[in-house]
Amino acid sequence: MTATTVEKQQAGPRAATGPAPVRRGRRRARLVALLFVFPALLLLGALVVYPVLFSVGRSFFDASGTRFVGGDNYAEMFRDPATLKAIRNTTIWVVVAPALLTGLGLILAVLVEKVRWATAFKLLLFMPMAVSFLAAGIIFRLAYDQDPNKGVLNAAVVSVHDAFQGTSSYPTARSRQGLLTQDKDGSWSTTASAGHSLALPMVGVLPKDLPKGAGPADAAASRKAAPGELRGVVYLDFTPGGGGRQGKVDPKESGLPGMKVEAVRDGATVASTTTAADGSFRLSGLHAGPYTVRLPESNFAPPYQGVSWLGPTLVTPAIIGAYLWIWTGFAMVLIGAGLSTLPRDALEAARMDGANEWQIFRRITVPLLAPVLTVVFVTLVINVMKVFDLVYIIAPGPVQEDATVLATQMWLVSFGGGNNQGLGSALGVLLLLLVIPAMVFNVRRFRSSQR
Repeated sequence: MTATTVEKQQAGPRAATGPAPVRRGRRRARLVALLFVFPALLLLGALVVYPVLFSVGRSFFDASGTRFVGGDNYAEMFRDPATLKAIRNTTIWVVVAPALLTGLGLILAVLVEKVRWATAFKLLLFMPMAVSFLAAGIIFRLAYDQDPNKGVLNAAVVSVHDAFQGTSSYPTARSRQGLLTQDKDGSWSTTASAGHSLALPMVGVLPKDLPKGAGPADAAASRKAAPGELRGVVYLDFTPGGGGRQGKVDPKESGLPGMKVEAVRDGATVASTTTAADGSFRLSGLHAGPYTVRLPESNFAPPYQGVSWLGPTLVTPAIIGAYLWIWTGFAMVLIGAGLSTLPRDALEAARMDGANEWQIFRRITVPLLAPVLTVVFVTLVINVMKVFDLVYIIAPGPVQEDATVLATQMWLVSFGGGNNQGLGSALGVLLLLLVIPAMVFNVRRFRSSQR
């Protein structure tokens, strides 16, 4: 056997495992991987890539989709006051909501570590994440209702207000026509001289709305007066079951207790009092001469109805409040997970060096949590740019335009009556362009953290 033959026999096994079979194995592995990934890629293309490309193309056509208009939809988008308001509101959302959520999540995550029932507390705060935006919108639409009998927030506000400011007992009361004079400020008045008595008849108060303790009107109070005083009775000029005389105190008529009465001369109040249970009052220490006897407007002020949460001014902050209720638990849990990975030896070393808890939080905890806080913040920025359900459900129809954001404006223009899908597609492209930088930043953060 020659040396050449031996060399060929020795080279045979090496050739079988050379570069060509390795390349074939790699191609086979790639093909298998592609076969597994293909259904996902097909679904991604159908649900994401195609709609994006179609929307970009559709944004260059008119409302009917038949005439090419170029960049007219984009120009119209920035001329439309409603769209400019949507951009402004979206900016408010992006600036306010993620910052508040990240701050609240950080504070709660730090505090929860010191709570005995930390798990239960986290579960309680995270529970709103299980509620759909539709259900949350309905909940807060009711909570923000202007009527204190329906809206829980206004019920609380009205209770606090009435505890400190009080409320009028007779918001619907008025005088019979021609008996008393109504001033511009809503008060009722008449003229009388010191030493005289008078009856002040009122109507418009249902018997069931009379204050507790109201007794029969004191007819004698309108017939007796000493010099230097004014006496009288304020009563409900209404006899149950009918009958009675208008402007006269009848036996079955009720006094109006708690009514404030003032004696005014030359524009200044010189005496004031409050009616008794039978509606009687007495103003003493008066000099001779005529006075204006006035029932001030505070007696007839309508009841305080609370805050107009869903009015044009507060509707956006109110909806952001609902968003905070849903997402605070999410931010707290993510930041809490990052907090659990912090090196405890660094915190203990700082305490041994004499640092207080605030210094540890500001100089150690927050800097070490900066990567986690950044990821949470950017994730929330992406999320608030797409907010739609809460705005559409919570904001009433008359203030829908004051609360609109880009997502709701896109829907309203395309399907909510505008029926201009060319302009709606342009708004969708704008929203995509605003979201992409935040998404790219987030992906880079994930990759750098993995490395």
